[in-house]
Amino acid sequence: MGSLSSPLLLLLFLISAAVIWYAGIKLSDTTDVLAERLHLGSALGGLILLAVATNLPEIAITVSAALGGQLDVAVGNILGGIAVQTVVLAVLDAAGVRPRAPLTRLAASLLLVLEGALVVAVLAVVVMGTQLPSGLHAARLAPASLAIVVLWVIGLLLLNRAGRGLPWHEGGDAPDSQPEPRGHSRGKKEKAATDRGVGTRRAALVFAAAALATLVAGVVIERSGEEFFGRQGLSGVLFGATVLATATALPEISTGLTSTRLGDYQLAVSDIFGGNAFLPVLFFVATLISGKPALPAAHGTDIYLTALGIILTVVYMAGLVFRPRRQHARMGPDSITVVVIYLVGIAGLATMAT
Repeated sequence: MGSLSSPLLLLLFLISAAVIWYAGIKLSDTTDVLAERLHLGSALGGLILLAVATNLPEIAITVSAALGGQLDVAVGNILGGIAVQTVVLAVLDAAGVRPRAPLTRLAASLLLVLEGALVVAVLAVVVMGTQLPSGLHAARLAPASLAIVVLWVIGLLLLNRAGRGLPWHEGGDAPDSQPEPRGHSRGKKEKAATDRGVGTRRAALVFAAAALATLVAGVVIERSGEEFFGRQGLSGVLFGATVLATATALPEISTGLTSTRLGDYQLAVSDIFGGNAFLPVLFFVATLISGKPALPAAHGTDIYLTALGIILTVVYMAGLVFRPRRQHARMGPDSITVVVIYLVGIAGLATMAT
């Protein structure tokens, strides 16, 4: 990439972003169709299949960095994306909610609060893992990355159990929230695909093609973007936490807008929380590939971004509990708080990077 001109690098970056956006839409549609036809259930379908699909850019960057022995790049990519993906909920709140009401009021559910708690728990283990010695590993396994996987799996099992009903009024769903049950948009997409004559095999092929395109575009956008924005004077830390994280969050934006357009607000929030809980699992992948623990390679800026991701998640958890009524600038007070905290957090990050 270093031999390419700046205009060509920018063109590659923009083309890759467009590919990620379009492929993200296809991944969302085909994932929902496959989840319905394979009877994965709303909880497992949202937290596993779609979490993997929408995080394919991060997966590609992590694997590429681990193969190159650049564990600090892999760590920064994973942790930098969590805060931005949480801010995606503010984008959905402002652009995707109909009728006019805060996203967390329409999506309020104890199940979503539990999903947010899983994100916080996983990120807490990440912070603990950064403090362990780099030599603490055996057979390409490190205790922190293994603990994250175990915690994630246990969380999925508990969420799957909670998805079948909670011993609370309305099964944990708040009154006057979205009128149709969570995941109803998947059924609508599957019916539309059936009406168009789209079979399961074709849906799987489209999913595979979109996944491959996203993987390739993920690597290209990281390499071209880092080189281009580095020439513009943007540090690697700020580039990863802002520009790259936003570009790789495009699948979450397209998926979320699709869900909110269909009135499935709970699924939109679940996809974000599910993706954020899944991202730290990639530390296990990076450790297996490189043969060295990934988390001890974290910089102070990475730990800072992890804490920022925790704070933003807690704000939305509070919003799901308090269910605000009023909007300002088309956003609920929780989304406005998230945007302000994120901007202040990035300003603080800039002082660390310089």
